Amino acid sequence: MAKPDGVVPGSVYLFRHGETDWSLSGQHTGTTDLPLLPEGEEAARELGEILQNRAFERVLASPLQRARRTAELAGLTNIEVEPLLREWDYGAYEGVTTAEISARLGRPWEVFVDGVVPGDTPGETLEEVAARAQQLIDTIWPSLEQGDVALFGHGHALRILTAVWLGRDPRLGQHLILDPGSMSILTHHRSTRCIGTYNLSPWRLLRNSTTR
Repeated sequence: MAKPDGVVPGSVYLFRHGETDWSLSGQHTGTTDLPLLPEGEEAARELGEILQNRAFERVLASPLQRARRTAELAGLTNIEVEPLLREWDYGAYEGVTTAEISARLGRPWEVFVDGVVPGDTPGETLEEVAARAQQLIDTIWPSLEQGDVALFGHGHALRILTAVWLGRDPRLGQHLILDPGSMSILTHHRSTRCIGTYNLSPWRLLRNSTTR
């Protein structure tokens, strides 16, 4: 039960899916349903070693296989498929790198600032992704009154969810990094929503991460 100051006892555990071909190459992966690479599967199993004694009130995963498979390989059960956890719809920029988009436009491009344009899919605005994040927080709030909740999703969408959790402009997500296979914890300090741990990925410390 929530305390009189509105603080709930549970924390939100964020897990970005393990490595895929496109996360490795830096291609924007929104609606494309790619499988994990063997390295991504290995990282997910290593997450399981960290989580083996951790109980969650709920475990939710994006419908896309890279997120669901990460949750499964981490050893979690009773996984709920949650469409609100899907990645940003990048529209015409699906499968394209930041460098390629910048070359097309003839100037530096940043998704948090410039957004996307329609392509095979309509694409989403930053505000639409943030609205989904708020819906998700509202959905899991009753469970946080009982304990921790695990969310398995995608890099940009989870960075935006972090900003929304903190009550900040969703563009704050531009300044946050989430590596494939990483774990983060959103929690409280007294009555203030906080980041407890972010982008924890000890299995990747000796590797160079690729960002989109």
